[in-house]
Amino acid sequence: MAISVVMPALEMAQETGKIISWLKKEGETITKGQPILEVETDKAVVEIEAAADGILAGVISKEGDVVPVGATIAWIVAPGEKPPAESATPAQTGRTMSSASAASVSAAPKPTPASSSASAAQSGPQISPKARRLAKELGVDITRIKGTGPNGTISSDDVTAAAAAGPAAAPTPAVATEPLSGIARLMAERTTQSWTQAPHFFLVRDVDAGALNAAREKFGPAIERDRGVKLTHTDLLVALVAKTLTKHPKMNASWMGQGIRLNPAINISVAMAVKDGVVGAVVPKADSTSLADIAVQRRDLTERARSNKLKPADLADGTFTITNLGMYGIDAFNAIIAAPQAAILAIGKISDRVVPVNGQPGIRPMLTMTLSSDHRVVDGAQAALFLADLYEALTKPDSAL
Repeated sequence: MAISVVMPALEMAQETGKIISWLKKEGETITKGQPILEVETDKAVVEIEAAADGILAGVISKEGDVVPVGATIAWIVAPGEKPPAESATPAQTGRTMSSASAASVSAAPKPTPASSSASAAQSGPQISPKARRLAKELGVDITRIKGTGPNGTISSDDVTAAAAAGPAAAPTPAVATEPLSGIARLMAERTTQSWTQAPHFFLVRDVDAGALNAAREKFGPAIERDRGVKLTHTDLLVALVAKTLTKHPKMNASWMGQGIRLNPAINISVAMAVKDGVVGAVVPKADSTSLADIAVQRRDLTERARSNKLKPADLADGTFTITNLGMYGIDAFNAIIAAPQAAILAIGKISDRVVPVNGQPGIRPMLTMTLSSDHRVVDGAQAALFLADLYEALTKPDSAL
């Protein structure tokens, strides 16, 4: 029996996905779990795996097509079997149409001219559900937006552009703009939403990184010898932050709109730079994962992020984020929370500074940590206690690991 290959939904608000490349050609034999194509979503470029053994057939959508979530793009058939004759053509999938728009076009009866005008007057501009939510969040008047989607439908891109343009003003000469990729567009939307909706507050603490450096020198050689990976400061931070979060479940919680969800697992999301943006690659259950396994997973995630080979599971279910810009020479910075998470920890570079040592000036390798927290989930005292325990773990990593 033929099995359809559909554009997957990798997050709740996703409307479409862009086909980057087919890793298998039509007519090739494939096995279950084998990557068959690359798709760019709002989060990243990810590989989509085959759902069954068989032969790839009836490929409908080509590379570069933007396809609504849930639309069939190909089939997996048995030897000698043909794909269903009613397979949709690329035009029928409405590959530039949002999933909500596609559903409404196919399901709704065709109105008469009279009812069409009446309906339009009552409902206002055509707009996708995602775009309507975004317009409300950004305070954009949708009546002044000219939609660029099918039949003038207003998309989230149109809303973002209108918000950036500000209130209507006198016409100005056209200025060249750089189009955003799906990742960059989502990053712009999400950081705007998080910054405007989550009441951020920031706590800063300096810590002597001498013990952290010593831990890297102590554990690093054995891990490199046995597992073939270099231990980094980020690996140590993932392990120590995860251990500390076991004592502070509120810092590992999520804001769910009307209340707080205490997440049962501690999944550390590590911010990684990719082309056109940043993604949060997740080390799951980091509190119960060995330091060596964390190092191996972090290296694997980093390599696949750089080559656009991340999978949907690599980006899912993060509960706390670490972002480290120390390798870029940054001393300290404030990071925007990755909603719905409650907090994000920003790490600067380790640098020698003159500080008091036993009452006398001394030079020590110092590290600045900046914790951004959502005041809807935690208060200042709770965040400060977490940072104090993390400080203790960083100064005594041997006992914490």
